[in-house]
Amino acid sequence: MLPLSLRPLVPVLLGLALLASCRGAGEPGRVLVLGLDGLDPRVIDLLMSEGKLPHFAEMRSQGAYAPLRSMKPLLSPIIWTTIATGRTPDQHGIGHFVARSATGEELPVTSQMRRVEALWTIASDQGRDVATVGWWATWPPEQVRGSVVSDHVAYHFLFEEGMNPEAAEAESGPGGAKTYPPDLEERIAPFLRTPRDLGADDLAGFVEVPGEELARAFDFENDLDHFRWALATGQSYRDIGLELWRSDEPDLELVYIEGVDSTSHLFGHLFRTEDLGGELAAQQQRFGDTVEQMYLFADRLVGEYLEVLGDDTTLVVLSDHGFELGALHDDPKRARDLRRVSEKFHREEGILYLYGRGVKTGARLQEPTILDITPTVLTLLGIAPSKEMPGRVLEEGFVGVEAPERIASWEKEGGRDASATGDARISQAQLDHLRSLGYLGGDGGGATEHSSPQGDRNLAAIHFQQGDYRAAAKLYYQLIEKQPDDGSLRASLAGALGALERYEEALEQLDKAIELEPLNVEAYHNRAVIHERSGRLEAAAADYERALRYGPSYEPSLAAYQRLTGHSNPRAPRNDAQRRAAELADQASAAARRGHYDEALEILEQAAELAPDYVLVYQYRSNVGYLMDAPEVAAEALEKALELEPDNVLFQRNLEQVRRQMYGAGAPAPR
Repeated sequence: MLPLSLRPLVPVLLGLALLASCRGAGEPGRVLVLGLDGLDPRVIDLLMSEGKLPHFAEMRSQGAYAPLRSMKPLLSPIIWTTIATGRTPDQHGIGHFVARSATGEELPVTSQMRRVEALWTIASDQGRDVATVGWWATWPPEQVRGSVVSDHVAYHFLFEEGMNPEAAEAESGPGGAKTYPPDLEERIAPFLRTPRDLGADDLAGFVEVPGEELARAFDFENDLDHFRWALATGQSYRDIGLELWRSDEPDLELVYIEGVDSTSHLFGHLFRTEDLGGELAAQQQRFGDTVEQMYLFADRLVGEYLEVLGDDTTLVVLSDHGFELGALHDDPKRARDLRRVSEKFHREEGILYLYGRGVKTGARLQEPTILDITPTVLTLLGIAPSKEMPGRVLEEGFVGVEAPERIASWEKEGGRDASATGDARISQAQLDHLRSLGYLGGDGGGATEHSSPQGDRNLAAIHFQQGDYRAAAKLYYQLIEKQPDDGSLRASLAGALGALERYEEALEQLDKAIELEPLNVEAYHNRAVIHERSGRLEAAAADYERALRYGPSYEPSLAAYQRLTGHSNPRAPRNDAQRRAAELADQASAAARRGHYDEALEILEQAAELAPDYVLVYQYRSNVGYLMDAPEVAAEALEKALELEPDNVLFQRNLEQVRRQMYGAGAPAPR
């Protein structure tokens, strides 16, 4: 949800542009777009400085570059659809990974749920030959002047019959083809690799695992299997894209590779992280080099495409967002399951490289955004962008390229059919993949037909970000009708109502939200904001303090509490003994995050001797006990914490959970 007070965005600092030379542009040419999910500009710069990414270095020195500004929520189907349409999510309608079919079934988003035209349909309608490989939300494949290899192809090989059209039709009925034209499936079959095809030699350098582990049945919940899927899919889409580019010679080709993002979710916490112990050290021994090797794989892939470029081609290489690597979770009890981080460690800056025909050598682009890609690509193809596209043409990256006069719209009359269901097994495989990375939880029913609850939440949040508070409130009301006991929805609705200065209605929603979810940090914060705006400063300070009790690092409440009270944090140490204990607790937390649990407990013992009345010490001790599978240690620490803060709901719930682990369903309730 969105708080009422939003933090300003940190501006992107761009370096000085080099003196530019160019290769001429002239008439419209061919465009090749490589979408590499999750590549982070800081990691690219680091590895490039070490001489490990020669092809990215070539594009940097011989082309145009800048970090690419993305937009929240940083979720792949939303962002890649924005990139391919030049339209914002509230316009293109893709708001999450899943949606509801006409029968109410939860399914991955499809091309038919996209409300607007995409690059491949616009270019095709304008007489250009196109090819699209693996792009998000491209199933069912649309009829184009060229080919579409849909995102379903990455899942077909999890089944014995593979892409057998008869098997697909038997499972999903007529129209189950995963490519357009349908006979393209047979043509691309020789270029497909499956996880089963990747043996020990193929994985050497990426992971360190004994060969016998490769013989198990495939399971997305298994880290090794999931990585083998990501690598096999990346290799398959790479080779299919190269084949279509060489043989079909399309005017526009788009190829999407997910590998770096999935691998970063799986193993990003291990990237160059030092002094790990216990289970984290064991993970690092097996998978510590995997993310870096996937960046090198991406560089080799770029090199293969550079080899097939002609003088008539402009290459666009981009990522949808960055990824915070080498980061261990602030809360030690989450460290065991870091691979299910969802978008928590996504960064808002991706990469953008322009290379080849018409591109200025050494040019620095001026704060490009994901909305600028479609207008720029259309212009390179000699097609005018529409006025509905808010992005700009990146003229500063080219010589001889000027933004054309825009047409009103590329949209066709009539809506899109959202009734396709497809191969149920492939849909389930996609959902398994997304759940194993933490993108999907336990959403209940939807707010609107053919939408997902989280999708509508995201679209409502986007309306809020854009200042359309009425539209946001309307969507939240619709969601609450379906899910009246969802406290976070009510807190989000209150944010929109507060922005509309409907304070009393907002307070009613927030009181209900807190009643439903007493640990809802944003609800306390938003209620405090309304109290403060209404002049109830004492009540505001109390709610900011409650927000910080359950979210100590929640920045909006930290800033507001300090502004209102003059104190840095209500949970800050109050004396020298507590200050020293807090320093020791931080040391213990760092040790626990790296798997050194015994060391962490020893440090916390020292902290407790110094400041036996400092609740943070016992909270950290309970976390370490949880990680050590020592529930008795966690329970003892939580009991002591509750003596100091008997009304702390977080401690109460954690103690209940630990006691159930110790005693089963008949566990005694916290006193």
